[in-house]
Amino acid sequence: MCGIVGVLGDHEVAPILVEALRRLEYRGYDSAGLATVNDGKLDRRRAVGKLVNLSDLLVHDPLAGKSGIGHTRWATHGAPTVANAHPHRAGRVAVVHNGIIENFRTLRDELVARGAGFESDTDTETVAHLAQAFLDDGLSPREAAERTLARLDGAFALLFLFEGEDDLMIAARKGSPLAVGHGEGEMYVGSDAIALAPLTHRITYLEEGDRAVITRAGAAFFDEAGQPVTREVRTIEIDATRVEKGGYKHFMAKEIAEQPAVLGDALRHYLGETGQITLPGGGIDFTGVSRLTMVACGTAYLACMTAKYWIEQLAGLPVDVDIASEFRYREPPIPEGTLAVFVSQSGETADTLAALRYCTGRAQRIVSVVNVAESSIARESDLALPILAGAEIGVASTKAFTCQLAVLALVALEAARQRGTLDAATLAAHVQDLRSMPGRLNAAMATEATVAETARRLAEAEDVLFLGRGTMYPLALEGALKLKEISYIHAEGYASGELKHGPIALVDKTVPVIVMAPHDRLFDKTVSNMQEVMARGGKVLLITDAKGAAEAGEGVWQTLVLPEAPELFAPILYALPAQLLAYHTAVAKGTDVDQPRNLAKSVTVE
Repeated sequence: MCGIVGVLGDHEVAPILVEALRRLEYRGYDSAGLATVNDGKLDRRRAVGKLVNLSDLLVHDPLAGKSGIGHTRWATHGAPTVANAHPHRAGRVAVVHNGIIENFRTLRDELVARGAGFESDTDTETVAHLAQAFLDDGLSPREAAERTLARLDGAFALLFLFEGEDDLMIAARKGSPLAVGHGEGEMYVGSDAIALAPLTHRITYLEEGDRAVITRAGAAFFDEAGQPVTREVRTIEIDATRVEKGGYKHFMAKEIAEQPAVLGDALRHYLGETGQITLPGGGIDFTGVSRLTMVACGTAYLACMTAKYWIEQLAGLPVDVDIASEFRYREPPIPEGTLAVFVSQSGETADTLAALRYCTGRAQRIVSVVNVAESSIARESDLALPILAGAEIGVASTKAFTCQLAVLALVALEAARQRGTLDAATLAAHVQDLRSMPGRLNAAMATEATVAETARRLAEAEDVLFLGRGTMYPLALEGALKLKEISYIHAEGYASGELKHGPIALVDKTVPVIVMAPHDRLFDKTVSNMQEVMARGGKVLLITDAKGAAEAGEGVWQTLVLPEAPELFAPILYALPAQLLAYHTAVAKGTDVDQPRNLAKSVTVE
């Protein structure tokens, strides 16, 4: 969601802040702004839209100072306007905020009664006015910030800057992530390490409830009770090339193309030369597990749906899959012997983190599958399994999805090995099939030109249906999600067998139907459903392999032929055409591929 940066430096800070914010654009935003302290004076600049608008403003109306804070805002309370953009200011206080202050209306009423005047519709402006009220009462900036934080309900990452204090920032974290960067005579704050990567590799992550009092000499950390605490300084190596486009037009295109490489990295991390699966931290004892509960949001949820097929079929373990935003509100019972698995690219997804905390103390063990090893979800798990996809900047998840699938496939195979549901020869064959997937993905990239041509026609549609059976059903859902995320075409995914239970009413010559059908044991049934679409004038795009195309390609609107894939792991391969279709359709329509409207990469509020 919103991106936060802060710098206490030795150089003019505005261009440094803008560049740091640029590295946070992937989080999604609709306005941006900076505040600095220069010769003791607090000032700010804000603009609606992309960062280039803020940069243009700073050319014509520069903002001096070597101390400053910056923000990219994803609108929650109030429309995207300059008045609602951060930083918010009241008197001597400027604040930037990620999260939601749930009791802001009550606080705002108190402050209005006290004489405060508000210019925005946001919850965040209340924080600035509250801190200024405490300053008016004679408190120091640090005391005012502490008293303010004590009054706030909700989730937040907050950064305070004060007029007259050019060597002070105060940071606080409750629910939303925040990191402090350590330099030589300089200090930094960022929503994540990516923002700080060009500035420092020495990072301290705030724990839940922490506050940090930051000067150029360093940072002092305090817990929610105000007690001094020690927090580890970690060295975080982020390859700068992984957060640049590298010659591609969009991050999404680059990240799709990176999949064979990162998938290979993930498999090598978990597979020894002999094919033995090695999970970190002592692994997972599946012999004492009676049930898995898997929880995630968005694309990660669809990875869990796919893994459900694998784990139940291979290991004979029952699996529940839940949407994180619904899970804890159902207050589901967690039976003895339950292994709880949480999947999140960022490791900071608010709903998934809340579900994890619900399971803590109830589930036998908490396992997370994450892309950010230092994230909140990883740190609060008993065991974190990294997917090793590297920084994923495009909002629509691509390489993280395929790496999640790979790691979950390995978990399924290891569970089957421990539980004795696969013999050694079959297990070895499955491992070899999995190892072949990077090469198959690389071969499938050769279809991109064909996909791009098809996508130009697909871009004319207003509605699209995706169909699939078995493990292709979650892939149908994923294909529909990707298409609507970045092209804004209405799309729905269905299990093929459900077509006659309602969706077939939508079929006519204007609605393309994308059928994901490798030539597997369910192929004939899927083709029967496809024929029902064609009999009603529907336009079918068949995604299959050479054998499937030979048997069922006649009469379809378009056929996309992929390399043959092992039936078990076909979802990893079939994710690629779903991604490429969405990408090239969005390009054909001229939408913002990497930062689609209304969406954020890391959803850190409920």
